[in-house]
Amino acid sequence: LHSAVTRIQVQRPGFNYTFAHICILNNDKTCIVDDIVHVLEELKAARSSNRTNFAITYPITHLKDGREVYNGHQLGGVTVHSKDRVKSAEAIQLTYYLQAINSLNDMVAEKWESIFCDTVELFQKSNRKVKMYPFTSSSLKEDFQKTSRVSERYLITSLVLVVTLAILCCSMQDCVRSKPWLGLLGLLTVTLATLTAAGIINLTGGKYNSTFLGIPFIMLGHGLYGTFEMLSSWRKTREDQHVKERTAAVFADSMLSFSLTTAMYLVTFGIGASPFTNIEAARIFCCNSCIAIFFNYLYVLSFYGSSLVFTGYIENNYQHSIFCRKVPKPEVLQEKPAWYRFLLTAKFSEDTADSEETNTYESHLLVWFLKRYYCDWITNTYVKPFVVLFYLVYISFALMGYLQVSEGSDLSNIVATATRTIEYTTAQQKYFSNYSPVIGFYIYESIEYWNTSVQEDVLEYTKGFVRISWFESYLNYLRKLNISTGLPKKNFTDMLRNSFLKAPQFAHFTEDIIFSKKYNNEVDVVASRMFLVAKTMETKREELYDLLETLRKLSLTSKVKFIVFNPSFVYMDRYASSVGAPLQNSCISALFLLFFSAFLVADSLINVWLTLTVASVEFGVIGFMTLWKVELDCISVLCLIYGINYTIDNCAPLLSTFVLGKEFTRTKWVKNALEVHGVAILQSYLCYIVGLIPLAAVPSNLTRTLFRCLFLIALVTFFHCFAILPVILTFLPPSKKKRKEKKNPENREEIECVEMVDMDSTRVVDQITTV
Repeated sequence: LHSAVTRIQVQRPGFNYTFAHICILNNDKTCIVDDIVHVLEELKAARSSNRTNFAITYPITHLKDGREVYNGHQLGGVTVHSKDRVKSAEAIQLTYYLQAINSLNDMVAEKWESIFCDTVELFQKSNRKVKMYPFTSSSLKEDFQKTSRVSERYLITSLVLVVTLAILCCSMQDCVRSKPWLGLLGLLTVTLATLTAAGIINLTGGKYNSTFLGIPFIMLGHGLYGTFEMLSSWRKTREDQHVKERTAAVFADSMLSFSLTTAMYLVTFGIGASPFTNIEAARIFCCNSCIAIFFNYLYVLSFYGSSLVFTGYIENNYQHSIFCRKVPKPEVLQEKPAWYRFLLTAKFSEDTADSEETNTYESHLLVWFLKRYYCDWITNTYVKPFVVLFYLVYISFALMGYLQVSEGSDLSNIVATATRTIEYTTAQQKYFSNYSPVIGFYIYESIEYWNTSVQEDVLEYTKGFVRISWFESYLNYLRKLNISTGLPKKNFTDMLRNSFLKAPQFAHFTEDIIFSKKYNNEVDVVASRMFLVAKTMETKREELYDLLETLRKLSLTSKVKFIVFNPSFVYMDRYASSVGAPLQNSCISALFLLFFSAFLVADSLINVWLTLTVASVEFGVIGFMTLWKVELDCISVLCLIYGINYTIDNCAPLLSTFVLGKEFTRTKWVKNALEVHGVAILQSYLCYIVGLIPLAAVPSNLTRTLFRCLFLIALVTFFHCFAILPVILTFLPPSKKKRKEKKNPENREEIECVEMVDMDSTRVVDQITTV
């Protein structure tokens, strides 16, 4: 396999590049390869010459030339005899290092990596007994973006389902008052806002990543609820009013709460888009969400508002809601076929007697269900104990999951399932978790290496690690030569340079010291590098993060200026900030929202109930998310931030209507709040769930995490809106009977009397209207 890899050729015009042309060179101008290759070569040579004195030890092996090489990160699943002699190993890891010095070299290296993966897979087919997992520097990026490609047909399915259900939710048997076009136009409003945000991000040079798959669903939850709430307010207006008056009533009734929730979305995601967020993907996600939500608000005010006015004129003229044709009178319809009468079924205002108080929209299925059945059932005295018991069970399971919360630190959580990243990281964790990757320990200043105290300072900060360090090796070499380490600077640097040039055991470490000549031919060491390897426990990924943090703290407090680096730290940083930064932002957002709402709500009890509801929902979502095997990572925490706003979106109107209600009883106002806002919540919830379901089938862990988090947020919020709050509010404050307002002279009633004069000059009051 190693020979096949080194023979890979990248064809460019006029030249064929091999590994030897783009590899990192050693001091003897040969390609640097892993030490395990030299170990295997010596083992092969020993077997061919029937020598049995060569043994591989773990994690450090002594080669024939006297060098000590570290193989802790190159041999996996090791079984050892006594004295650390290797009996067997289940896995071997080979790493090939490529140069990146110019654009041409980068292009060739990128092509070489692609051919490398193909070569390994081809080699696998002819050697099926050995399982191979190729992984390159671009594999993670490619597999991360692969989520978008594998999600396309599922997103189209989701769109078709949402369009169908949005149309059905706005439809009625009454062909005049049915609003199917408004359901479609509401979804179109959300789509336009999302596309506008995407266009602005593209035009401003923004970057696209697969986390953007969550933005349409954030817009779906917020945007559709706003449009359905406007439609619900339209149903409450009187049909004998002019369209302008009905539209004004709709905007006055629904747009205030929609404006406030939009402002809260902008604040929450605005904090996420600020420099406080140190994850670029999360910052771009929040920025795009802010733009989409802002334009959605503008489109609802303009585009959807004008669409509502247009359908209002169609309704006032008794035109068909789909075909816009004038609906004939009932007596004319009687002469038409049955299918024709069914398509043009409508209730005319002349059909209802003046004494009857009927709402023509009560024939809507959801309105009829809530008003006739559900409101009475959920407030029934015999149902309430079961709801309270169910809530206690909910809290118990949520607490059980909350106590098991773990941070997500697995690369497989952000990529598609059937990818090289998943296979490689699984094998890496299984076989190579005993030791951390080799960590570069870079001293980037010129220090007095010849000073004994400096040497002790350097060694002090490498304690506790399994080390393979040129500096310690050099000190041991000098001690063997009985040379004092307290030599003057010139003698020390000369000895250092000569030792590296002459001593064979230092051939591999010559690139780890940078010499600099001064004007008087004096040689100075301006930088140096050591390699550290830590002992870790199996399946303990958090230890790598702890190691990274420990080394960074040491770099800030040590007398010697140094930095630490390993390619895996790029992902460790993502893990370290995937929870801390978003959680910090979410806490800031939650506190700001509570402060913000305290000045805007008409009653402080609204703020209290809203806070308790949000806390209950978030607590439940975190608990059940953990029980569903979802870890806290960047995606899940962003969903939790969205969950705060989604809960406020759905619960705030219910709580406002209940708390601000006067007189009557709590039960009466609970029913009234459900009748007024329940239909809009139910419509948006059904569309939201139907849109989420196809995500569950996408072969990607990122979308699977997205689906589980958003589904739990929607389900728990729905459970609170339609079960917990309606029951708890019936026996907890505020009290209604004690809140009756006393009439004062400023609240006078004006009575309009219409008098009719009979033939005998008797004045009779025919109608009294209270204003």
